[in-house]
Amino acid sequence: MLYLPTRIFLGSSALNDARAYICNEGKKALIVCGKSSAHKSGVLAELLPILAEEGIAHSVFSGVCENPDLDCVTQGKDQFLREGCDFLIAIGGGSPMDAAKAISLAAANKLSEDQLYDATLRKKSYGIVAIPTTHGTGSEVTQYSVLTNTKTQIKAGFGSDLIFPRLAIVDARYMTSLSSRVSLNTSMDALSHLLEGIYSTKREPLLFPMITRGIRLIIDNLSLCLKEPDYLPARQALAQASLWGGVAIAHTSTTLQHAIGYPFTTEFGVPHGLANAMFLRQIMEFYAPAIKDELSLLFARIGMSPEEFIAWLNSFPIQLKVDLGGIKLEDWIEQILNSRNIQISPVIPTAIELREIIRSIQKD
Repeated sequence: MLYLPTRIFLGSSALNDARAYICNEGKKALIVCGKSSAHKSGVLAELLPILAEEGIAHSVFSGVCENPDLDCVTQGKDQFLREGCDFLIAIGGGSPMDAAKAISLAAANKLSEDQLYDATLRKKSYGIVAIPTTHGTGSEVTQYSVLTNTKTQIKAGFGSDLIFPRLAIVDARYMTSLSSRVSLNTSMDALSHLLEGIYSTKREPLLFPMITRGIRLIIDNLSLCLKEPDYLPARQALAQASLWGGVAIAHTSTTLQHAIGYPFTTEFGVPHGLANAMFLRQIMEFYAPAIKDELSLLFARIGMSPEEFIAWLNSFPIQLKVDLGGIKLEDWIEQILNSRNIQISPVIPTAIELREIIRSIQKD
């Protein structure tokens, strides 16, 4: 079964094409963004005149940092209610979108931080317009929000059909200001999503042609994008692949591939996409015996052997090594094994197997 309630606009005229639909969302928007990405990307320069022309008021909440936490959501909720907003516009990468989704639920249901993860309390939401400025998370078409618990410092997500964005406005022009590092990391996040659409036990064969095409788009365009960051066709291809990655995990969710990276982000500040990329080879090799047919189909469709694919991966600086000496590895293992992601993995690792995978990136 496929379900996607988000109306998608793709291309250089996406924002203007979506104008009439934005007008239907409400009278005052809370614009959720980071401190600089909305300006730097050029989104606000094009969005604010449209809102003014259409008589839509706005309030800007720019307090979203990378890996937003529950305190950020509370601040956004309070501003949303104080300013009398009735819908949200999320601008940026996964962090502003995750925050906007949580703010939507918290404001609509008057939820405290402790109540946000209680699915029984989520009865309604405010509409969300999502405008990505990175080609990685695909969050513009998913029902997931990933937040850091301020008290435990554990990164955990939740899903609800109520927080599917109503509109996704995907314009690669807003992504040309990304640095090479962010371009690489976010593309690896998109690659993880696409692969997990195949790995997951909730995999949907109807999505396989889109998934394999998305992976091929990343293979064909990532190096070019890093060499020529202003070359729009490469950015457009990566934006499309990211969008398809979002569609994939909206139906299949993520797996161990994501769960294993979260502690590295919270403990060491490793960017989310890079935390995934560090283990791309190891997770594929671990899953391979259980999903031989699916991987055979993947490599046939992208026209590469497994060895060629790994060699392509290794051509990028993603082999990060970390000193694990100061961490409580057993706590990490327990956290990962208890994550919701792991339950839909094709193989659930034992604590011993998981420890071995994690130690593969130990700094010498």
